[in-house]
Amino acid sequence: MGSVGGRIAIATRGSPLARWQAGHVAALLRAVHAGLGVDLVVVETFGDRALDRHIWELGGQGAFVKEVQAAVLDGRADVAVHSAKDLPSNPALATPGLVIAAVPERGDPRDALVGRALEQVPPGGVIATGSTRRRAQLADVRPDLTFIGLRGNIDTRLAAAPRFSAIVVAATALARLDHHGYAAEVLSPETMVPQVGQGALAVECRVDDPATRALLAPVDHLPTHRALAAERGFLATLGGGCELPAGAYAVEGADGQLWMRAVLATLDGRQVLRDQVVVPAADDPAQAGRHLGERLLSSGGGHLLLAELGRAPAP
Repeated sequence: MGSVGGRIAIATRGSPLARWQAGHVAALLRAVHAGLGVDLVVVETFGDRALDRHIWELGGQGAFVKEVQAAVLDGRADVAVHSAKDLPSNPALATPGLVIAAVPERGDPRDALVGRALEQVPPGGVIATGSTRRRAQLADVRPDLTFIGLRGNIDTRLAAAPRFSAIVVAATALARLDHHGYAAEVLSPETMVPQVGQGALAVECRVDDPATRALLAPVDHLPTHRALAAERGFLATLGGGCELPAGAYAVEGADGQLWMRAVLATLDGRQVLRDQVVVPAADDPAQAGRHLGERLLSSGGGHLLLAELGRAPAP
């Protein structure tokens, strides 16, 4: 297998959203490499099978990526397409032999409420979400709300929405599956700091595959790649992933600077720490993200908050 001969194999999860994402990367590649043939290698992950477990019990350990990465490492595929938010940010959990060779231009990073807008949710309303980050920030804004876990692909969650006051999903997932009309409200990053990497795709290939790395280079969107590096640097400093009530969002301005905001909270939203930073264009975005995380941990009191969560920051 391999990109030689005008074909490339893309490993992906089998959900409709994952297939859309792989197809999107395939379309980007075909746009710059005329005549390129693309094959999809569909892989089931541990996270896809473990539907009886809460999302926060799976996040941060590569539950949705390991089997997809294995398909690249063992030669069944040339590249893997992931939701960037599913990739562990802690370097200690990185998969040896792989590199993020391309990050296409980001979709909408925000969160969306389905069912009702936030101000329309009645007192004590039930919000369904499997994300501790979403729970904590909504509880900060509306301490009266109650929460229940919700797993499954987008269509499964949309079908369950009438049972609750509202559910929370990624706005980009609705857009990519042509479900725009389901969004009752799209929450601003000021109200709900997005998950690290939300709305972005990460395309991995083998470190020792220069031909595929060159093939992927034209679809890499540098402003998104820099923003993702900053966000992942922040989360790596906390030593966590999806299971932490934490988020970060960076966006590049016209002058090349990155504007980045971050949040770390208790599960109940009783304590919410927020901070933000401007990263000069010449600075290393990953290092800037780490510095923001360190600042939130030290001067912001994040060390005490992580201790309350039963966690320790990355060494």
